[in-house]
Amino acid sequence: MSLFEDTYRTIDANYEGIFRDKGSKFIAYAFPFKSEEKLKDLLQEVKSLHPKARHHCWAYRLTPDRNVFRVNDDGEPSGTAGRPILNALLSADITNIIVVVVRYFGGTLLGVPGLINAYKSATQDALDQAQIIERTVNDSYGLTFDYLNMNDIMRIIKEEGLEIEKQEFDNNCYLEFEVRKMQVNRVIERFSKIEGCQLNYLKTI
Repeated sequence: MSLFEDTYRTIDANYEGIFRDKGSKFIAYAFPFKSEEKLKDLLQEVKSLHPKARHHCWAYRLTPDRNVFRVNDDGEPSGTAGRPILNALLSADITNIIVVVVRYFGGTLLGVPGLINAYKSATQDALDQAQIIERTVNDSYGLTFDYLNMNDIMRIIKEEGLEIEKQEFDNNCYLEFEVRKMQVNRVIERFSKIEGCQLNYLKTI
């Protein structure tokens, strides 16, 4: 039994959900999301689809251990939008996801309980449409090696089923690859036996 879980649940693609209450319409957009750098572009994409909507509220969860999250009420009363969206993500036990909920106001105030229910229900509807998949927790490494060792390197990559993310082949070669957390020690040991091979940890995904 390993000391940590090396899988997590997320969604496989983009999904939409909708909820209506007293003329107000709440449209939820769920996106797979791995990096905060993409936040601005995603919000811009949703806003360009709904330029006349009054609010674009959102929440995300990041990292396999599910510890990174942010919420935004975008002008709704504090705690009535971003937090209910996040709570729906917590209930589904999914991470590496962002949900943006667009609201069109229908003229009747919903009150705090009504808003909380609406944002949560719209998010829930998007998640109900979604295909939830299990992914492995992977570490990403950079590997520098001599061209003469190419065959040995590629054999390890093939035998261990490693996913190459980037490669540059010259006299000095460079590879970036992903390795499942539970394989890391064995893979590092195999590469360390190749002379002149340098391995650098980059990040956990």
